Amino acid sequence: MSAYPTRIAVDEAIALIRDAARSRRLGSESLAFNRASGRVLADAVRAPIDLPSFDNSRMDGVAFAHASLASEGPTRLRLVGQQYAGVAQGLRVGPGECVRITTGAPLPEGTDTVAIREDIIETDGGIEVPAGVRPGADVRRIGEDVTAGTEVMRKGQVLTPARIGLAAALGLATLPVARRPTVAVFTTGDELVEPGLPLRPGQVYNSNRDLLMGLLRAEGLEPTAWPTLPDDPERMQLMLADAASAFDVVITSGGVSAGQKDHLPGLLGAHGRIAFWKVRMKPGMPVLFGDWDHALFLCLPGNPVSTLATMLTLGRALLDGLQGRDDPRPAWQAHLGAAWRKGHARLEFLRGELMPDGRGGLRVLPNAADASHQLRAAADSNALIVLPEGVHDYAEGDVVDVIPY
Repeated sequence: MSAYPTRIAVDEAIALIRDAARSRRLGSESLAFNRASGRVLADAVRAPIDLPSFDNSRMDGVAFAHASLASEGPTRLRLVGQQYAGVAQGLRVGPGECVRITTGAPLPEGTDTVAIREDIIETDGGIEVPAGVRPGADVRRIGEDVTAGTEVMRKGQVLTPARIGLAAALGLATLPVARRPTVAVFTTGDELVEPGLPLRPGQVYNSNRDLLMGLLRAEGLEPTAWPTLPDDPERMQLMLADAASAFDVVITSGGVSAGQKDHLPGLLGAHGRIAFWKVRMKPGMPVLFGDWDHALFLCLPGNPVSTLATMLTLGRALLDGLQGRDDPRPAWQAHLGAAWRKGHARLEFLRGELMPDGRGGLRVLPNAADASHQLRAAADSNALIVLPEGVHDYAEGDVVDVIPY
């Protein structure tokens, strides 16, 4: 038996990856709020001020004391000034008086209610306010949204544009965020040729490098693409050792199965540590995970759809764990747009087109081209359909989990 787990379930692989990432969690840094979008919070954030920080008008209109209104019928109030959005003018409004006010303007002393511009009638030197205006109408109260001192964002949350906006509204110039991992990307194989160069018989273009670079950039990372690893274990060892000493993560594609040119399992076992090799998933079974020197190694199979599926599932778990992200990825479900026969025991990731079903739900249509080398099917699709372990016949309309990409 091997000294490491093999042919394990996807959930077990993710758990092992998360454990390894937790033990190597990256440090934090302080970033200007307008540069922190997409980053993971390293500490909780508390509000330094109330939001709003003063009572203000929700609409354009006039502000007055509700006690000035007649118990029945409209009321004529004397117009004594105006308060626009901006610095408070220090106005004091007495009984039977009102001031013109705009949206967001601070409520002058002596006022507690606003009548909107569309409902009032202007007369010479006065304003007629209709009956039925409720006390406190169209006023935003201090602290109505956020009370000073309360936790508004928790450690591990991703800084979305809305959260960045909240930080700005609270006057937070900087935010504590997890450092992003440095990532080295390798593809392997003497058969690989860079796009744009002529192909000789037996050669293929290197598609997986840019597939991986695109997936990593979509996560907000700045990966480094290394030259293609040759099918020479000595040269591979030198290149990988350099990357292992300088990067947080090394991601490879190809060279992880059991063929004569699949050197990565032997190299990682000899110079580092294998955490697991082979996962019960289709495509992507030969995936290899471990560590070498400073870096965690995620070695993906070379078929392009295997690279896509393993990166979207295991790769994301690794990146999230290193940054301490505890915001769950969106969990999607959809109705199958066609029947599907799953004739094997491994968990399967099909490619499919995810779309609205016209009835308030989602529908996902499996792509019939399900082989792991068929990249066109992945390009024509926008989601992975997750079919759990076990042989099963799926009927059209069955609910399945999906991973959008």
